[in-house]
Amino acid sequence: MTAVVPNQPVIALAIGDPAGVGPELAAMLLADPDVRAAASLVVFGDRRVLARGAADSAVTFDIDVRGPGEDIVPGAKPVLIDLGHLDPATIVRGVAAAGGGRFALANFSACLKLAAAGKAQAVCFTPFNKAAMRLAHPSYDDEVGYTQEVLGIKCVAKEFNVLDGLWNARVTSHVPLSAVAGLITTPDVLDNIRLTNASLLEAGLAVPRIGVAALNPHAGDGGNFGHEEETIIAPAVAQARQEGIEVQGPFPSDTVFVRATRGAFDAVLTMYHDQGQIAMKLIGFDRGVTLLGGFPFPICTPAHGSAYDIAGKGIANPGASKAAVLLAAKMAGRQRHS
Repeated sequence: MTAVVPNQPVIALAIGDPAGVGPELAAMLLADPDVRAAASLVVFGDRRVLARGAADSAVTFDIDVRGPGEDIVPGAKPVLIDLGHLDPATIVRGVAAAGGGRFALANFSACLKLAAAGKAQAVCFTPFNKAAMRLAHPSYDDEVGYTQEVLGIKCVAKEFNVLDGLWNARVTSHVPLSAVAGLITTPDVLDNIRLTNASLLEAGLAVPRIGVAALNPHAGDGGNFGHEEETIIAPAVAQARQEGIEVQGPFPSDTVFVRATRGAFDAVLTMYHDQGQIAMKLIGFDRGVTLLGGFPFPICTPAHGSAYDIAGKGIANPGASKAAVLLAAKMAGRQRHS
């Protein structure tokens, strides 16, 4: 059995949607010396799909190819577990299809199971396409719910966006905007403050500083534009402070990120998806990472999507994918030595 490279965490990498930039990003990661120095990669996918990604991105790399059930302990070279489950000739670039969704879900599920078995310390994946995922798995909502389904666990888990040291968390995520206010409760806000603090500690911050965004314009303007700030959000912040968490707010959402980018906070907890996503993607679209926090191991992916419009053109930017693997490696390394 080939030994794992000393001091390197093992990261299971799922090739994402084959109709998008996922295969070429996976190929670029395998060719990147910084990535290979940071982690031992076990890639799940189909060798034909990965080969097309390498051709599209004009990169080469050495990799050990093994079949399902074979020895998967990585050594000096990354390992590809060839599931042999997709002929790329059957996939139309830029089109969401059930076949592409099944491919991505099979890869992701295999990665999660490898980490759950203790054979990998983190999971990463190149971009999925939610429409394709739902065609393949109609009950699919998002990666958090699917991960809970595969692992058979229920836990407080949420998406974080991470960019240049700034984290964004959110209380609600993939729900209609019309439903947001009814889903904001003091216990949920408090649980998300706690989860944000715990995730930042896992990432190596000694004393995380968290800013909490308001729900309403001007933080409710003293009740003129809503009362959620004073009746729901502020009590959660007060309770978290009593527990020793360094948290402040609620602040108007149109200024809280200004404070954060000037160094006041390490993380901003927002109340809904676009409240934070718009700010983070404007700050750095090609560098942002999405982290699924609250699970037994880190799960990271680039914050951008499957980029159907540029698939196969060889112009995909690997910056966010690389940042995702490096963050996962950093967090996994801390867990191994804690």
